Amino acid sequence: MSYNKFTSIISVRIKALSVSALVANRLSRMKRGVPFSIENFYSLGTTTSVQKAMSRLAQTGEVVRVAKGFYSRPKPLPSIPSIKITAKAEDVAQTWARTHHYKIAPQGLESAYRLGMQTQAPVKAVYWTTGPSREFHVGHQTVQVKHTTETKLQWINKPEGTLLRGLLSLSPEHTSVATLLMAIKRLNLPENEAIEVIRKLSNSQILKMWHSKLHQLESNLR
Repeated sequence: MSYNKFTSIISVRIKALSVSALVANRLSRMKRGVPFSIENFYSLGTTTSVQKAMSRLAQTGEVVRVAKGFYSRPKPLPSIPSIKITAKAEDVAQTWARTHHYKIAPQGLESAYRLGMQTQAPVKAVYWTTGPSREFHVGHQTVQVKHTTETKLQWINKPEGTLLRGLLSLSPEHTSVATLLMAIKRLNLPENEAIEVIRKLSNSQILKMWHSKLHQLESNLR
């Protein structure tokens, strides 16, 4: 073996070791039980070297692969330290959406249930997203993510968005103004903000069938 070839092999091995150390060091500062994307580590070396480093850490139990390209540091269960939890399936879905810059929110029935407009909790955890449809499985937890339009995902993390998605899962003919008043109260908004939310929804074309009920709701708040 020539000297140049030998030094080249040694150099590659040193770089691989340094990438592993960098990955392990960054990982040690991350919270346990919180999912993360391997893409967060690609700045530390080549894609291949980072993937190999993460694979070795998974083999030793330092991390657990919770979905393709997503990992989590195991977290001991406080009551039973010998049992370790990885991450919630819903958190994995949220991390996946954030990584790929997709919008994501609980689907309409979940929003309706949270606002008291639906008495029965959805059997499955379902989210709407602007990304592709898929499922996430972590332990016994399953979260279904369904592709939908941007229109249904307006006002993410805002009260009007939660109410919008709740209304989209219900029928205006079978929903009383009293039920809508209860939903508004659950949003915990001052009266002027609640009226502003209702007016925004009244101007939404996808809630055209709800316009009459929303006007009645606004009148009841005055």
